Amino acid sequence: MTVLKTSMRNFLAHKGRMALSAVAVLLSVAFVSGTLVFTDTMGTTFDKLFAATASDVTVSSKDAAEGGETTAGNGRPPVIPASVVDEVKRADGVQAAEGAVFSTAVTVVDGDRDNLSPTNGGPTIVGSWNTNDARTMDITSGAAPKGAGQIMLDADTAEKHDLGVGDGLSVITALGTHTAKISGIADFTVTNPGAAIFFLDTPTAQKVLVGEDGVYTDVNVTAAEGVTDEQLKQNVLAELGGGYKVLTAKEAAEANQKDVEGFMNVMKYAMLGFAGIAFLVGIFLIINTFSMLVAQRTREIGLMRAIGSSRRQVNRSVLVEALLLGVVGSVLGVGAGVGLAVGLMKLMGLMGMELSTGDLTVAWTTPALGLLLGVVVTVLAAYLPARRAGKISPMAALRDAGTPADGRTGWVRAVTGLVLTGGGAAALYLAGAAEKATDGSMWLGLGIVLTLIGFVVIGPVLASGVVRVLGAVLLRAFGPVGRMAERNALRNPRRTGATGAALMIGLALVACLSVVGSSMVASAGEELDKTVGTDFIVQHDGGQGITPQAVAAVKATEGLDRVTEYKWTQADFTTPDGKTSDDTAITAADPTYATDMRIETVEGKLADAYRPDSMSVHEDFAKDHDVTLGSTVDVAFEDGRTATLTVRAVTSSEGAIDAGAMYTSIDTLARYVPADKMPLTLMVLASAEDGQKDAAYAALKQSMDRFPQYEVRDQTDYKEALKDQIGQLLNMIYGLLALAIIVAILGVVNTLALSVVERTREIGLMRAIGLSRRQLRRMIRMESVVIALFGALLGLGLGLGWGATAQQLLALEGLKVLDIPWPTIAGVFAGSAFVGLFAALVPAFRAGRMNVLNAIATE
Repeated sequence: MTVLKTSMRNFLAHKGRMALSAVAVLLSVAFVSGTLVFTDTMGTTFDKLFAATASDVTVSSKDAAEGGETTAGNGRPPVIPASVVDEVKRADGVQAAEGAVFSTAVTVVDGDRDNLSPTNGGPTIVGSWNTNDARTMDITSGAAPKGAGQIMLDADTAEKHDLGVGDGLSVITALGTHTAKISGIADFTVTNPGAAIFFLDTPTAQKVLVGEDGVYTDVNVTAAEGVTDEQLKQNVLAELGGGYKVLTAKEAAEANQKDVEGFMNVMKYAMLGFAGIAFLVGIFLIINTFSMLVAQRTREIGLMRAIGSSRRQVNRSVLVEALLLGVVGSVLGVGAGVGLAVGLMKLMGLMGMELSTGDLTVAWTTPALGLLLGVVVTVLAAYLPARRAGKISPMAALRDAGTPADGRTGWVRAVTGLVLTGGGAAALYLAGAAEKATDGSMWLGLGIVLTLIGFVVIGPVLASGVVRVLGAVLLRAFGPVGRMAERNALRNPRRTGATGAALMIGLALVACLSVVGSSMVASAGEELDKTVGTDFIVQHDGGQGITPQAVAAVKATEGLDRVTEYKWTQADFTTPDGKTSDDTAITAADPTYATDMRIETVEGKLADAYRPDSMSVHEDFAKDHDVTLGSTVDVAFEDGRTATLTVRAVTSSEGAIDAGAMYTSIDTLARYVPADKMPLTLMVLASAEDGQKDAAYAALKQSMDRFPQYEVRDQTDYKEALKDQIGQLLNMIYGLLALAIIVAILGVVNTLALSVVERTREIGLMRAIGLSRRQLRRMIRMESVVIALFGALLGLGLGLGWGATAQQLLALEGLKVLDIPWPTIAGVFAGSAFVGLFAALVPAFRAGRMNVLNAIATE
């Protein structure tokens, strides 16, 4: 009980000093709790949507994907005959059965040719309006579509694009373009996370999406009263026999959930990973806080020991303070996490993904995990300072506050840090020297962990040298004030090292990712220059096929010398070694592809692979299956017949473009795959006539203007698009790392604030002998800048090493250019100085306001 009272008294006595540490715990717990609440809410939203929109039993083609994505390679959804509806109706327990048609391989544009597809990655769905849809949607304006000239859309899409009844829309599919006017607007009875949904009447949907009457993509079956979904499924299967996919509402919802589960898991674990980084940074802040508090209370603890307190009691007293800090910070963090989740939902709404706060899901595991993490991390972080407190002897009551030993760093720390750093450097070397990326990635991970721990351990040793160099370069110009700032930073290398290490972690990751991102862009650009021999590339950014009408428009463009189509399909390969490789990708292109793409060839000529009944394989495949020039491979094409193709070329397995591709000609593919099953063209390559590049580019843009779903790019545009994609990803990662950097800044603030309190009497004496308030504030600011730059130097140095090693692994995948973004590195270093200045504002202001006489009288 005495220990608890003492801990409570000390905690409340130093509540101001504990505040920043509590904020660090709060932020870290809030990130974890917010991530869990946000992803759980997303899961609830999708669960409700899929559960509401699924009929009791759904019948579809056996070729339909589990998650409802219905589009085949030819741009049309797999269908079932309309007679299935009548067969289903004869099954026991069926109350009603209705055929429906829908497709996701569509683009819908408004009257200005602006694409109405979601920008958040959600699907665009066009389907037939049916009873099942009417059950889950309310028509809020106009009426359901009737006839070929009418279309209805969901309320969210209408609001985003300011559309109303009577506005014209165009539905673009592999079969052509269909134009209609909006007849009505419907709103979901549950939250629509972000899909754009359009409805036609059934005959029109069959014509526009499938191209034939008398077929459906699905049959929605409603169970009679008292019949379970599982019973109904068995009855329908008994009536239909094999050949169809039959799913209950639960199975359909689970299949749809799998489609979004991967995305949600990536988001969830990525955000939790960054929360873990923030926790790691927060550990240094907590260690520093308790170390300084223990140092400042040396005499007090010595007196406690002198009057009978045991080491164990002192140790427990400090740990109880940490426990109180962890509980307070964690409880506030869980509450803040719910607020963060709501904020993320609002942010996602601005990006096009609608999530309703009415679906806000806070599972009991979320606050439990938040509290557990916050408390455990805080208590563990305070363990070392608590041990030091327990070792304080009663004789410390006779000395001034502070622990002189804190100014020295032990040889054990130095040796341990060097061993860990050396081991990490060796692991990074092995990663860079690896022959396979999978092997090297394990060494890279080990090297990152060891060098990070090594730098943390050796930080106080490095602080002594690095701070002196920074002081000589930056602080000596400020005279005595600069020298005092340097000495203050050197006074306690352990504290300076821990504070710098907190900033080091975040900046190391920033530097590493900057190097990797910049190298990827530079490597891809070089690979494009080296490999791509065409002027223009036409493709759909979402991976949809290019319609025959669009391909024809490209070919009809004036000023083009050649046009190459590029298709992709799957096949089962049976090789001379007797092995069969199922579902293996094979690329079919026009013979001019060998000119448009300068693919490295190991044996033979790529152009020969486009001869009749010929193909190429890549080097690794050839070695694994004893394939040589002249070997024959039996290729069973998806949706087609089996062909016996002769290997005419062996290409390199490396390269950033088409790595591991196997080629044949479109004519060969067409010989074995029926015309109605032929995959759509995925990409069209076009080259201008000599001297006509600019004119041909303008003409091609104009030709494709009526196909807004496709992008027309020259090589410069393509490189810029790639750079933008990588840049957006890096910006998102930097945003997540900002939390760790904010916590590190709090650490600098806390260190300076506690350092000012620790040096109260010293500051009073300096003021008494003539140091002005302005000089005092400048001294503290410069001390902060040096600490921040120390952390930045360590972090950027580590990050550059990690990034360069990661690039060596990427080189094994064809990205061979190491590009260090020096402007970014320099900007981060300069920004660290501003971080130091910002962190010192409050401590410097408080120091400047001290009463000189009171400060001198402080013990």
